[in-house]
Amino acid sequence: MTEKRPRRRQKEYERFTLSQRIEHAILMISFTTLALTGLPQRYVGHPIAETLILWLGGIERTRQLHHVAAITLGAVSAYHIVAAGYRYFVLGAKPRILPSLDDARYVLHEIAYFLCLRRERPLADRYTYREKLEYWAVVWGTFLMGLTGFMLWNPITVTRYLPGEIIPAAKAAHGLEAVLAVLSILMWHVYNVHLKHFNKSIFTGRITEEELAHEHPLELARLRAGYEEKRPPTPVVRRRAALYVPIATILLLFSVWGLYTFVTLEQTALTTIPRRSTVTPYVPATPTPTPAGVTAQMPDTSK
Repeated sequence: MTEKRPRRRQKEYERFTLSQRIEHAILMISFTTLALTGLPQRYVGHPIAETLILWLGGIERTRQLHHVAAITLGAVSAYHIVAAGYRYFVLGAKPRILPSLDDARYVLHEIAYFLCLRRERPLADRYTYREKLEYWAVVWGTFLMGLTGFMLWNPITVTRYLPGEIIPAAKAAHGLEAVLAVLSILMWHVYNVHLKHFNKSIFTGRITEEELAHEHPLELARLRAGYEEKRPPTPVVRRRAALYVPIATILLLFSVWGLYTFVTLEQTALTTIPRRSTVTPYVPATPTPTPAGVTAQMPDTSK
């Protein structure tokens, strides 16, 4: 009987920090909550939407959950901007998430590969063009949803400075962008990350050498060659932090003020009146008196 050898553990590399993983978790929860509470309001009257609103505790509770999730998404977006600024400006990390000419070359190479015009697949770096598209789609979608959400949350203030037609336009854009975002997550993100290949790095923070060689071979080659990004010297980090931290603090305080204003500027949603089982109609206490000598006549409808 042959002895079973223990499986050799693959080498792993750090791909996402704890802070980035927490950001993703908050984004995932807030986005899901927004979808579950927003789409039923868009398609109110449909049996599925009405059932979901009932499960959530009624329309008022659905609105409250939607608002809380929107504030959470705004807060994590502000933190993401500040954290990204610290990572790129203070720590000197390269913004590899930005689009580049290499992405265009990658797309052309991949099209040629799919058409059997190239034998080898293109080699991807830390982020593929698909991942960059997803990231910037989230950025654009969050900005658009926040802007139109502010208009719908504070229509009176908005129409003091803009034409009234902007509110129904904002409602249409808000709803259509929500549908597009949900479909994009379900059909693009879920397939590429969870069905095609279950990438656990956003949850564990680590990625195996085999996965890195398959998905991001250029990054693996750079790591093997020792070209991984290193932090600047401590004096440089301190000097940059002394300049950046006050700016980031002002930005965060401005974001907190903006979120507070967003929430408290108006109260436009009307509270739903509970349905009553019986309603007493108005009945005069005494019949209307008829003047003496006047006989009520019915109108002649034969003519």
